[in-house]
Amino acid sequence: MKLNIILSTLLLTVSCAGSAASFDCHRATGTDEKTICTDRQLSELDTEMAIKYHWLKGLAGMGVAGEMEDTQRVWLKKRQSCGSDSTCLRTRYRQRIQALDKIYDSIPGPVI
Repeated sequence: MKLNIILSTLLLTVSCAGSAASFDCHRATGTDEKTICTDRQLSELDTEMAIKYHWLKGLAGMGVAGEMEDTQRVWLKKRQSCGSDSTCLRTRYRQRIQALDKIYDSIPGPVI
């Protein structure tokens, strides 16, 4: 719950600054990246996922962080396979965000 409050605050800050993906849209090459850059909701999901991923990777132990990198690579390939299909991209982002939330829930002890 605390993670969602913190991340919601961060996302609100990013949203107020304007919609921006977690990567440089001027360098977007894949159809998935170009679609994310032109769709506000996808851009916001991308930002949420990136914030959670990087934050959790910093909290996780070495083994979990390595596993997160591996699953992120697999997820990126799945995202790329969506191409310009916005519905597919939304589904991929929601699935990844749920997976990251589960990782957060599995971290023992008080985090914040």
